[in-house]
Amino acid sequence: MSNIVAFVEGYICLGGKLHKRSLYVDVKKGCIVDGREVKAYEICNLHGQIIAPAYLELQTNGCAGFHFTNFETPESYQTQLNAVSRYLVSTGVGSFWATIPTVSPQVFKKVLPSLKPQTFVNGAELLGAHCEGPWLSPAKKGAHDAALMQVPDSTEVNDIYGAENLRSCIKMVTVAPELAGSSKLISSLRQNLRMVVSLGHSQADYDTGIKALEAGASTVTHVFNAMEPLNHRSPGLAGLISSPQKPYYSIIADGIHVHPAVVSIAFRANPERCILITDSVEMAGKPDGVYPGHAQVPHMQKKVGNRVTIEGTDTLIGSCIGLDECVRNLNIANLMGLYDRGVLAPGRRADLVMLDAQGHVKDVWIKGRKVT
Repeated sequence: MSNIVAFVEGYICLGGKLHKRSLYVDVKKGCIVDGREVKAYEICNLHGQIIAPAYLELQTNGCAGFHFTNFETPESYQTQLNAVSRYLVSTGVGSFWATIPTVSPQVFKKVLPSLKPQTFVNGAELLGAHCEGPWLSPAKKGAHDAALMQVPDSTEVNDIYGAENLRSCIKMVTVAPELAGSSKLISSLRQNLRMVVSLGHSQADYDTGIKALEAGASTVTHVFNAMEPLNHRSPGLAGLISSPQKPYYSIIADGIHVHPAVVSIAFRANPERCILITDSVEMAGKPDGVYPGHAQVPHMQKKVGNRVTIEGTDTLIGSCIGLDECVRNLNIANLMGLYDRGVLAPGRRADLVMLDAQGHVKDVWIKGRKVT
């Protein structure tokens, strides 16, 4: 029996376009191989389905009933992570960063050790953590707790996150660039710790955003949300997406956080740098209803469809959309520093998602093995 599987009679996604050709995977090595060098193989007929790289999730606060700030014991946390991993893979996600929003230093230090990169049986791979705070603007707090926000000038990174967590699990930090000391913080995070630095939850104007990019920031967090609105005379951080620096930018394409027409405008402005995210919360995958809060949101939360708000208000907490409901994952692998996956090319890891013509997930393969 051959170690090579040939996916035939379908379409593969390359560079955002569909091509009718075959894809060859070495299931033993878990990687894509060049079909011209293959002599024997097993056939998997796609029957017209689409095969694409498994999705990469940059920003999820939780799902399947679990929020990443809810820590009881290391054992129970691990059990919940396993459930999250299996839920995410069912939506086509192959790898993800877990987002920790603005919480106290005590909670950061308690939770982050459990978010080191790790794999799960038949689930999506956890690649580390995205810390969305605490250096954010209280004026653009969204659902974050303004009382826990900090100013870079008056805090030390080690005191907030813990030195070991900075080395072992934090991959990205979101910062409001107008805060005192932010340029120094951004430069330190990027140059000394090699982290991705994103701009968000901010009142910054365009010029301040440009200076932050020059200091080392490389992306914008959920563009249009929790920032100054795009204005023809004062574009704010949203205007950075078409700047000469060409930062990556994430966008919540759920039809709630951003109107579909605006999503289309943003994508067309810089398609190579657009990243679809869910910004999901723990109610993703759960029935509609009212749910208790947690370390980020100390209020009751109301879920109606994909919309989640603080009960009795219009304040959006997050979304319950899955990446399979978004159009597709757009070039996120390069931002995350993942050069072993995210593209259907020989030598890349065979993390694959099979879709029907409408984009619904049919099957998911991780490292050349079918997991759903």
